Amino acid sequence: MAITLSRRHLLRATAAAAGGLLAAPGYAAAQTPIQLNTVTRTLEVKGKSVTVLGVLQNNGLSGVYLDPGSRFTVDLVNRLPEDTIVHWHGQTPPVAQDGVSITGEEKLIGAGATRSYDYAPRPGTYWMHSHAGMQEMQLLAGPLIVRTADEVKQDAQEVTVMLHDFSFKSPEQVMKEVAGSMAGMPGMGASTASKPAMQMGGDQPDLNDFDYDAYLANDRTLDDPMVVRTERRGRVRLRLINAASSTIFWIELGGDGTLIAVDGEAVQPITGRRFPIAEAQRLDIMVDVAGGQAVPVLAQREGDRVRTGIILAAPAAKVSKIAELAATVSEAMGTQLEQRLVAQLPLAPRPANRLAVVLGGSMDPYKWSINGRGWEDRQPLRVSKGQRVEFDITNPTPMGHPMHLHGHVFQVIELNGRALNGALRDTVHVPAKGSARIAFDANNPGRWVFHCHNLLHMDTGMITEVIYDA
Repeated sequence: MAITLSRRHLLRATAAAAGGLLAAPGYAAAQTPIQLNTVTRTLEVKGKSVTVLGVLQNNGLSGVYLDPGSRFTVDLVNRLPEDTIVHWHGQTPPVAQDGVSITGEEKLIGAGATRSYDYAPRPGTYWMHSHAGMQEMQLLAGPLIVRTADEVKQDAQEVTVMLHDFSFKSPEQVMKEVAGSMAGMPGMGASTASKPAMQMGGDQPDLNDFDYDAYLANDRTLDDPMVVRTERRGRVRLRLINAASSTIFWIELGGDGTLIAVDGEAVQPITGRRFPIAEAQRLDIMVDVAGGQAVPVLAQREGDRVRTGIILAAPAAKVSKIAELAATVSEAMGTQLEQRLVAQLPLAPRPANRLAVVLGGSMDPYKWSINGRGWEDRQPLRVSKGQRVEFDITNPTPMGHPMHLHGHVFQVIELNGRALNGALRDTVHVPAKGSARIAFDANNPGRWVFHCHNLLHMDTGMITEVIYDA
């Protein structure tokens, strides 16, 4: 299921072993519409056959891959027996093409119906996912990769990795257990994970709302991970996408890697072996695999030992089995990486209109909010076209929150009171009992959703909208 592209030529698509996805997609010029289908599909997870959702092209390829200069021209066909809609996460189309129905800018797509999309996409590593009910938790998601001319010149093999958390239980049952269990005890549902995952109270942040049954990298666990054979040169561009519903991961490499982009936007390079990634965020990391080497790319759950991942292996290199449980529990995400990130192309300074955004809620009772309100009684954040806008986000809650703004790209300019010339992003992790300030230009009128990308938090009220007219 790893998504790879040759350094020297576009490979012909060939079926991978799991999940009905394809291992080596060619990037499409998209002069004619790409047909995407929302479908049910079958996976094997922990030895069990399970039915999940997906968004696939007619040839079985998950998501969309575009060459430099291509338009995003897609016919989305709903082949599910229920309504759906797909959001193009991190993209900045006109509001009527954002893939969101809750604001009234679009309607849900009925069973058997088709909706067409056509806009100029942002280049970089993005993704797509359902914005209808809890379908995202059922794995209705896929990559959305748009290459630049400079990326083509890098002459690197590309490998896309989508991370998920997975439960054998229905999303409704997961939510029922989370809401019902918080009042009593931290353990919440069967899991392969070790139980020290959550801290309740004290000075430590609360971690992990729910213990999922499995953690997947391209629909597979470490019991049977995807092995990607590298090309002779061994230069790999990893495109890592955290598509989990409510799990932060620590990416751990078997050697040094160089982080070159976050959320599709270039940053000044940072070399290291461990990088955190919150829900909905993306990391582009360059890795070199020497001849004879096998390099694991692991994703360990925050505050836990359980992990998933893939393996990059040189031709003929021996691949050893990797234990699903790490030797030690990983730490909370923190702010260390975010404070080091510097945008390659930051926003130009200008006067800004600043709005206060206060995140609220608790584990008991399990209810979350923005400025003291949920969606039903929301108080929209109103701005004016052409403004530079700053959101001053404070988070007095005991959990970190990955806050995502639709239809815009923002810059992180302050974190816990410290001024930054930070990364351009579409999703920022606001630390527990901390703060973040983000800046963006109001250049895409409409009604835009602003929410926590922990699906359980959004579903219980941490969601509002940003509104302005043309």
